[in-house]
Amino acid sequence: MPDLRIPFIQVAGVRSSAEAKLLEDCGVGYLGFPLRLPVHAEDASETEVARMVAEITPPARGVLITYLDDPEAIDALCRALGVRIVQLHGDVRAAALDRLRALDPELSIVKSLVVGRKDPSALEADVLEFSPRVDAFLTDTYDPASGASGATGKTHDWRISRRLVEISPRPVILAGGLTPDNVAAAISAVRPAGVDSHTGVEVASGAKSREKVARFVREAMEQFRRMAPDDV
Repeated sequence: MPDLRIPFIQVAGVRSSAEAKLLEDCGVGYLGFPLRLPVHAEDASETEVARMVAEITPPARGVLITYLDDPEAIDALCRALGVRIVQLHGDVRAAALDRLRALDPELSIVKSLVVGRKDPSALEADVLEFSPRVDAFLTDTYDPASGASGATGKTHDWRISRRLVEISPRPVILAGGLTPDNVAAAISAVRPAGVDSHTGVEVASGAKSREKVARFVREAMEQFRRMAPDDV
């Protein structure tokens, strides 16, 4: 299976080429583009995302974030956008992941584990079932008011994510309400392989803040450096 660079630092919800460049300048390694969403509005069109992905300068990489659950549709969208990493937030079954892997063996697959949408024992069962089929997991927060599984601006019980890190043979990325103010504490509590922020590095208009993004990356990297190599 393809490898993801660890520590994995992602900022999601990229709205423009200028914003993508801002994230790269601040040291963000993964730029997330949410598309085909049942709840949130998309930040950019698929045509615009494909252009932004083509403009990303390696080693930074683009990530498709989607609720799609059909493997053929996921594969087609990844190819249209030019992304080689997909983050799946929908109810994707094991057979669909197997089919997606067969369609594109070199595609990196990140499967979300949404805390609050399922009880902790069900999330642990998902880790065991999906670990052979994915490259990483991402824990995120469910908002029952909106039905959103991510981009809620809310944290969840980090003890649940810590337990998933402990049992997972795959890297676990932590998301959900992370900001420059709490990311170091979150990493210390959960000991994930990476972190993801969306609304936590934005200003009121929804635009990414250079100061917030730079501080998020700095705080995260400093905390990762404090951790023993075997922990990440």
